[in-house]
Amino acid sequence: MLATKSNYLISVEEYLKFELASEVKHEFIDGQVYAMAGASENHDRISGTIYRKFGNHLENSSCEPFTSDMKLKTSTGNFRYPDCMVICDKDDENKFYKTKPVILVEVISRSTRKIDKKDKLLEYINISSLQEYVIIEQDIVDIEVFRRSNHWRNNHYFLGDEIVFESIGLTLSVEEIYHRVQNEDMTEFLNSKTGQ
Repeated sequence: MLATKSNYLISVEEYLKFELASEVKHEFIDGQVYAMAGASENHDRISGTIYRKFGNHLENSSCEPFTSDMKLKTSTGNFRYPDCMVICDKDDENKFYKTKPVILVEVISRSTRKIDKKDKLLEYINISSLQEYVIIEQDIVDIEVFRRSNHWRNNHYFLGDEIVFESIGLTLSVEEIYHRVQNEDMTEFLNSKTGQ
């Protein structure tokens, strides 16, 4: 989701109070507030599928998934809205944000790619509880996973691949994650399966 920037600095306390009353979500980055734009159909399909698959898998677990309506306070003191995150440890610092994710998921587009692959990557991998950061492209089929167990080196997954989310013991196929997504890669893949 693309964000638009405010032109003034505010405190964390002002941001949290303002955000409670706001109808539009805002991220808080280095003292500035960024209004979040709405998501596309493909973005919503992917993030919804991930949340549902994580939620079903974790139903009888102490781990819990959250949607993009829950804020994340990063190690830098910024506040982000990841598309999905999973919390396993007790995380009661504040009921309106979380601080101890084991997995963070961002669904990206051309307009958000730089922020998600650079700025957020650096913030997220410095969260001590984080085990996996997952970046899912919506315009093409490409899932990039950074794992603490792999020294934050990335692995790419494409149609025909399966992804093991190590921190929660879940395996999903790339095809499952992109279910109902409409982009050129998915159209070509589905046509090849039906012999068209």
